[in-house]
Amino acid sequence: MTENAQQQQPASNPELPTQYAPAEVEGKLYERWVERGYFTADPKSEKPPFTIVIPPPNVTGSLHLGHAFEHTLIDALTRRKRMQGYETLWQPGMDHAGIATQNVVERELAKEGKSRHDLGREAFVERVWQWKAESGGQISGQMRRLGDGVDWSRERFTMDEGLSQAVQTIFKKLFDDELIYRAERIINWCPRCLTAISDIEVEYQDDDGELVSIRYGEGDTAIVVATTRAETMLGDTAVAVHPDDERYAHLVGTEIELPLTGRRIPVIADSHVDPEFGTGAVKVTPAHDPNDFEIGRRHDLPSLAVLDERGVITAHGPFQGLDRFEARSAIVGALRADGRIVAEKRPYTHSVGHCSRCKTTIEPRLSLQWWVKVGPLAQAAGDAVRNGSVNIHPKEMESRYFGWVDNLHDWCISRQLWWGHRIPVWYGPNGEVVCVGPDEQPPTGEGWTQDTDVLDTWFSSGLWPFSTLGWPERTESLEKFYPNSVLVTGYDILFFWVARMMMFGLYAMDGTPPFHTIALHGMVRDQFGKKMSKSYGNAVNPLDWMDTYGSDAVRFTLARGANPGVDVPIGEDWVQASRNFANKIWNATRFALMNGATVEGELPPTEQLSAADRWILSRLNATVAEVDAYYEDYQFSKLSDALYHFAWDEVFDWYVELSKTTYFAGGEQARVSGRVLGEVLDVTLRLLHPIVPFVTETLWTTLTGKESVVIADWPADSGFRDSAAEKEIELVQRVVTEVRRFRSDQGLQPGQKVPARLTLDGTVLAPHEAAIRQLLRLQPEGEGFSATATLPVAGATVALDLSGTIDVGAERKRLAKDLAAAEKEKSQATGKLGNEAFLAKAPDNVVDKIRARLAKAEEDIARITAQLDRLPEA
Repeated sequence: MTENAQQQQPASNPELPTQYAPAEVEGKLYERWVERGYFTADPKSEKPPFTIVIPPPNVTGSLHLGHAFEHTLIDALTRRKRMQGYETLWQPGMDHAGIATQNVVERELAKEGKSRHDLGREAFVERVWQWKAESGGQISGQMRRLGDGVDWSRERFTMDEGLSQAVQTIFKKLFDDELIYRAERIINWCPRCLTAISDIEVEYQDDDGELVSIRYGEGDTAIVVATTRAETMLGDTAVAVHPDDERYAHLVGTEIELPLTGRRIPVIADSHVDPEFGTGAVKVTPAHDPNDFEIGRRHDLPSLAVLDERGVITAHGPFQGLDRFEARSAIVGALRADGRIVAEKRPYTHSVGHCSRCKTTIEPRLSLQWWVKVGPLAQAAGDAVRNGSVNIHPKEMESRYFGWVDNLHDWCISRQLWWGHRIPVWYGPNGEVVCVGPDEQPPTGEGWTQDTDVLDTWFSSGLWPFSTLGWPERTESLEKFYPNSVLVTGYDILFFWVARMMMFGLYAMDGTPPFHTIALHGMVRDQFGKKMSKSYGNAVNPLDWMDTYGSDAVRFTLARGANPGVDVPIGEDWVQASRNFANKIWNATRFALMNGATVEGELPPTEQLSAADRWILSRLNATVAEVDAYYEDYQFSKLSDALYHFAWDEVFDWYVELSKTTYFAGGEQARVSGRVLGEVLDVTLRLLHPIVPFVTETLWTTLTGKESVVIADWPADSGFRDSAAEKEIELVQRVVTEVRRFRSDQGLQPGQKVPARLTLDGTVLAPHEAAIRQLLRLQPEGEGFSATATLPVAGATVALDLSGTIDVGAERKRLAKDLAAAEKEKSQATGKLGNEAFLAKAPDNVVDKIRARLAKAEEDIARITAQLDRLPEA
């Protein structure tokens, strides 16, 4: 059943258990939602579409806190849109994760004493598929734990038959349009994984190395260059200086001897060189550095590769066969012995790239690879944002997006792996190159071979918004659900995944971008703002928190921290607080059901409502409007806070408490308030549902007797506002808050009853006397009443008889001691702020702290003095 018209279920036992036990209900509820097809998208539906894709997690992955964060936000958007009457599709699936998956299976083979080469390509790929069937994709089950409302009937995998056809189709189209080519360029190379890797797969960290300054040439022709990679000097083909650097002007165009090699190399002038950095001269190694490669192209320098694919020296000479790090030490030693080392700095901390999969140091390497010519594709991706076809949220992230797409280099798409989409290019015996589309037969005959490389994983995931809907076929789903309504993803992959989807979507779908809005969020960090990492010891498994506190508590914590484009700090105590919120919702709803809360019948007319009833209905509608506005602006933190404070503070702590006297009195007014409370709970639970789906489902179905809140209507703002009632209840709240503060100051227990006289006549507070007394535990005056403390507040007077309730003498001594401490603090702070010599030397932040201490001391003095004045005589 997917329509919002719901069957009324007979509530044979509307009572709820005394405590909410998430583990007992979450799994059952989720499977019920899936079985009933609530998350299944119908392309034939006449409802407006709302489409969103899951950033496909790696098939090797498991649910981490970043996934839980992102999925919570996407699920909240999708659940709300479903309730608003949209035909929603949240598209699930997984990425084949080329390097990561191949590494996993290779490690398994290593335990058997084998390598992939022992199996051969076909058998190895079959082994990977076997691993996927048996062990891959555990994250799918974990997504169910979290409550992801995805359409499981549409689950896709970037290596399934349909997506493979899409990959081959777009490769062929790009090839035919001369936007794919093969060339030698510098790439990130992993000597352990033996493949090129993308920029996003490189992790940079500060490593301790050494910076050596080496003298090239002799006498007046000598030039000193500095390097952290001495082993690459064997491949130097020039020394470069800036064209305007007068120090080296006489050497430009000459040659100098490259130490240890006997080769002579030219001195060239290139504007890339920074004359202010170091000696102003740099060694140029075109085969092992991306900047040097570009210099080499400009000056037609040869490229000499001196390291093989495993990082071993290949250059002839005494260093041949050494590992790159062994060679580095050996070469520095040889240069030192030859008197060529001018200076050494050790340790020298600098940023070094590492393979994100195996942590091996990355080697820039000249390699023959396949590339996408991104110029026209990136131009279109930038124009789509500039002309408003696609909106980036928050808007300030646009500059980062433009900074990337406007300066995008051609994209290396080939990987030296066996697991992945094999490049559909065949080479003939006479140098022929044929690209084969999905419906074409590859060439046959002696001497024809297919390219051995596979495509970068980002190539297939870049097609995700349309390939998952059946493209290149014009399917019903593609027509209904493309483009996506919004993409929710982290700003960290704005450049890698988002830009690629933009380029491919515009290219393949006739200029239609893949989504209308890109909503960017930050990264989850620990409570101190530090990046979560196993190496830091602060990584959190969200499943552990779900086991302990429930999925709703984890979801609410994550949503409450989600400000657009800003990192999210999170700690376990915040999850505990969210668990307490879920328990508060449970307990308050249980109380309401036990005391006549109902959704049956129409709301009573306004004239039958109390001021408290009108106040809470006014606040309810204002909250609906506020939450809607925040959703449209992707302000998850603000909407979560608004719901939290409305539900906990206004509904449960005020309205329910204000109405207790009415419930207990019974009669017509109790029935009216019961209907109002039922209405408020109904709407509040529906507002909360997208973020905390499990507890709200249990409570809402019990309250209403209907099938599921998942398919309930999203609340609408009726427009009802009552400013007079809001002001009236604000006065009640002021009285109660002020007297509670006074009671606390006097050391009274919250439940301790105190005789009191309330003078409320002539104020709007008069009808609320019973509620005020109930909230403040104030007894009637009784015989012998003697007002020992009088509080004027909000136009009313509350006189309390504290005789016999506190030890006045002891309380005066305690307050006198506190007052003396506050006056001493004030004196010290005043003395420092009056000392001109101190102010002249002290940092601004220190002075600000002292001023804050002074303000606090003055506030304490005023408060304690008022407390003493209110105490009866001892």
